[in-house]
Formats: sequence, C-alpha cells, structure tokens
Amino acid sequence: MSALDLFRLDDKVVIVTGASSGLGVSFAQAFAEAGANLMLGARRVEQLANTAALVEQAGRKVHTRKTDVADPEQCQQLVDAAINEFGRVDVLINNAGVGTAVPATRESPDEFRRVIDVNLNGSYWMAQSCGRVMQAGSSIINIASILGLITGGLPQAAYSASKAGVMGLTRDLAQQWGSRKGIRVNALAPGFFQSEMTDEYQPGYLEQQLPRIVVGRLGDPAELAATAIWLASAAGGYVTGQTIVVDGGLTIT
Repeated sequence: MSALDLFRLDDKVVIVTGASSGLGVSFAQAFAEAGANLMLGARRVEQLANTAALVEQAGRKVHTRKTDVADPEQCQQLVDAAINEFGRVDVLINNAGVGTAVPATRESPDEFRRVIDVNLNGSYWMAQSCGRVMQAGSSIINIASILGLITGGLPQAAYSASKAGVMGLTRDLAQQWGSRKGIRVNALAPGFFQSEMTDEYQPGYLEQQLPRIVVGRLGDPAELAATAIWLASAAGGYVTGQTIVVDGGLTIT
C-alpha cells in the first residue's frame, strides 16, 4: 500500500455529530471524498439534508437522524441506526458542541450545565455507544479546542472546562479501549476557524486574534477535516490518546 493509499477510507462507515452546519459539514464532505459512507446526526435535522446532498455528490451513501447528544438514548439510537443501515461503525467524529460567553458571576447553573451536557457528556455518550459495537481498527475523534489549553480572553468558563474535559476523556478512553478493543481515541483542538460559532463572536474579536496566530490567518475548515482523515485512517494507525492542536501556531505565541 502506498503512502497516499493509507489515507483512503473506502467503504468505511463514519458517524458525524453536529453535522448540520459549520465544521460538521466540512468533516462530512471530506470523509465522503475519502471514500466513506456517512451517518449524520444533529438537532436541526432539516439542515442535515444540505450536508447529505454534499455526501451524495461525492458518490457515497448517507443517512441522517435527529440527535441531541446530551440525551444518552438519542446517542444510542444514532449508533443503532448506523448499524441498521450499514452494518457497522468504523469512525466517530464527536463534533457536536455549543459555546457561551457569559461572565462567571452571572452564568446560571442551567447555562453551565447545558454546555457540559453537550460538549463533554455528549462526547462520552456517543463514544460509549460506539465503543460497544466498534471492531478493532476503529477510530474515535473528539473535537476539543485550544480553549481547553489557553484562554481566548472571553468569559468562557463552561466552554473551556468542557473542552479540557474532552481531552481528559480522550486519554482515558484510549487507554481503556486500546489493547482490549483495538479502538484508537484521539482529539483535535482547533484554533480559530470560520464557523457558525465564530460568527457569534463580538465584532472585531477575530481580527484582534490574528497577531497571535503565527501563520497570520484563520484556519480553513478543509485543513481541520484533512487532519481528522489522517487520524481516522490507517495513516494514523500508530497514534492514540493524543490531542492534536491545529491552530496556525497560536498556542506557541
């Protein structure tokens, strides 16, 4: 097998959560272009049709299901649907997430819990459901954030805590399932990529961050998706338990 062939995912079955917009769309499209079939989940099911169309344009099979990852039963139902439609699950992209920017003295318990429920607990419920059915050689990729490592200068205690938790979850699941199940578990920690979440930042915030980014620009979602393909494919077969930072050098400044 050539080096380029190692990156192929022909006929693999990939679940992408949060696939209705933003980075989730980029993940779904890239994995389809790499040869995978997709099971897509999101709360806004009506928008999943647009993502599904991109997968079909790449010549791959796709199914969708309304899913709130904060609900363990819905996570299990999404995995069950993938098994029913495709017979197996090879890759999970734990992409669903929400963000807030609320000062810590004013953030309500419900606001804080909602972020943790989706970003951290939801990643666990999805990984747990997939871990029950995945075979050796499968891969789980959790989407963390550089804000689990550094501060972005905004009041984001819930979001930062949830993403730091995702990194810890990644290490533990990699250890639990590596030798026993043959499942690799890694995380991506993106920097600033244009997405629905960054569209909600206050005017001028992203421009203020550019001097901190070594390469001098925001990330292209396709660059992050390509990194995920590496981790999910045979090319990343000797990588597990790691958080791969994809931030244009922001965290080294």
